[in-house]
Amino acid sequence: MSRRVRRKVANKGKDGVVSLSCHETGVEDLGTERNEVVDWTILPDDTVIHLFSRLNYRDRASLSSTCRAWRVLAASQCLWSSLDVRAHKFDTTMATSLAPRCMNLQKLKFRGAESADAVIHLQAKNLCEINGDYCRKITDATLSVIVARHEALESIQLGPDFCERITGDAIKAIAFCCPKLKKLRLSGIKDVFADAINALAKHCPNLIDIGFLDCLNVDEAALGNILSVRFLSVAGSSNMNWSVVSHLWHKLPKLIGLDVSRTDIGSTDVSRLLFSSQSLKVLCALNCPVLEEDTSVSTIKTKGKLLLSLFSDIFIELSSLFADTTKKGRNVLLDWRCSKKKDKNLNEIMTWLEWILSHTLLRTAESNPQGLDDFWLKQGAALLLSLMQSSQEDVQERAATGLATFVVIDDENASIDCRRAEAVMLDGGIRLLLKLAKCWREGLQSEAAKAIANLSVNANVAKAVAEEGGINILALLARSMNRMVAEEAAGGLWNLSVGEEHKAAIAEAGGVKALVDLIFKWSSGCDGVLERAAGALANLAADDKCSTEVAIAGGVHALVMLARSCKFEGVQEQAARALANLAAHGDSNSNNAAVGQEAGALEALVQLTRSPHEGVRQEAAGALWNLSFDDRNREAIAAG
Repeated sequence: MSRRVRRKVANKGKDGVVSLSCHETGVEDLGTERNEVVDWTILPDDTVIHLFSRLNYRDRASLSSTCRAWRVLAASQCLWSSLDVRAHKFDTTMATSLAPRCMNLQKLKFRGAESADAVIHLQAKNLCEINGDYCRKITDATLSVIVARHEALESIQLGPDFCERITGDAIKAIAFCCPKLKKLRLSGIKDVFADAINALAKHCPNLIDIGFLDCLNVDEAALGNILSVRFLSVAGSSNMNWSVVSHLWHKLPKLIGLDVSRTDIGSTDVSRLLFSSQSLKVLCALNCPVLEEDTSVSTIKTKGKLLLSLFSDIFIELSSLFADTTKKGRNVLLDWRCSKKKDKNLNEIMTWLEWILSHTLLRTAESNPQGLDDFWLKQGAALLLSLMQSSQEDVQERAATGLATFVVIDDENASIDCRRAEAVMLDGGIRLLLKLAKCWREGLQSEAAKAIANLSVNANVAKAVAEEGGINILALLARSMNRMVAEEAAGGLWNLSVGEEHKAAIAEAGGVKALVDLIFKWSSGCDGVLERAAGALANLAADDKCSTEVAIAGGVHALVMLARSCKFEGVQEQAARALANLAAHGDSNSNNAAVGQEAGALEALVQLTRSPHEGVRQEAAGALWNLSFDDRNREAIAAG
């Protein structure tokens, strides 16, 4: 008999597709010679508050517990003008405990229906902006109560996932309760009927930015009654009567920007809107198949207006907005952000364009339509990288998610497009993603780590990630108390550990200990974290030296625990594969005996050979095969 080492390997198939089979913040050593005692309590209050402002909420709480003076400073109202609770369990209990600090809360980001129900318990009467995602289960009643308790709201954004249980009744409640409303963006509403839109027109005189995205039915005629609107998006919305749109919306006196991306608008209606509107400056029509298939589209007369589409060079078109001709090419967005001379109207347009571009690119990447390879390679990847440098947090996050998504061409087999991945690398995307992964905002850390993980399936990108210090960064993120950050970091280590040349570096960076700790930290109800951690450990265990590191870090106990107790087949498969690799090194180390002697290990593996899932059965059988080279193990296996 010969021992087998089972591991994930990278296979390069046709068309440059890579698939996986079977599925800077260094710490400076100050030296021992510096023994001065630093009294942190004598720092000026302003300095301490600035320090707090650069920390996430969990670290703020930890730091504020060090002394009474810092606890008082941590409660300063200036630190609680905005709150992002997406990464935390935000329920009524937490909201009530935070309420004393949220008297002057201005901005709130939350996730899910339970968090939405808890918003009113913050008692933040001065709340101006709310931004929610994972909104599928949020109801009319919940949204109506929120707006009724927060009449000062100026901005409401729910999406990009669909608000399936919100109807026009909630929109009417928004109109009646929020007279100061300036921005309303809602995704995936089934029917936005005329009464709701007319209520907005009547009761919200300051409403300048409207987005009804991916909606099933929107009353086009009623939208023509909101005379205050400057920016309007109906991207992804279906059943639009474009004849009505082109005959009515050009009369909107203040309309500057219109987004009809991902719809079935045609060239005739685009021409009419561009030709007839006196105020319109920008029309965004990205990924509109009817428009793009029309051979006469090149003859559309824009009358000096900007038309953004897949058949145009978006960077050049954006450059045409500026009188300064030096702002051109792929640096146009960066040049605008760094410009000292700011034009208020132009700033409004560019800020809106960043948002709608990031949204459309993400949605397009998710649907992955055929025929867009040329677009992604020539400008799509560069656009996402440019948007990741935006000053708008949600634009940055959405662009990073877009990068993580557009390279994947087969979710089931974890296959990515090599050319797209290398386009990101060649445009400096790896360094930028790693920089974002080191920022203090956990939402951005998570999305950046996800993009790094997906891109690292490509061996050339993985090498670039390692050379730029990415392994150390991912190992640090894997220790995060934020589950989403830790999960994506573990995924990055999993993909990087495919390469033999990266295994030792992961171990040296403390990645093995971080991965084992993840299993104990998130031992139940977190299948994504556990599968990624076990998968990475399985790859590392295929290396003789790293397998010893896994055992020393407590990996045997952790993996056996997963094999015994976890019911998710993905976790079971990776745990069994890891145990097989640990036991595959024969006399070079004692891991074979250690696995066999771990309580319940052999029984669990025998049980997994009866799994209904083929992958689990194969890996369990492989583990038992390797373990059977030890006489004691062989007897126990036979008894099992």
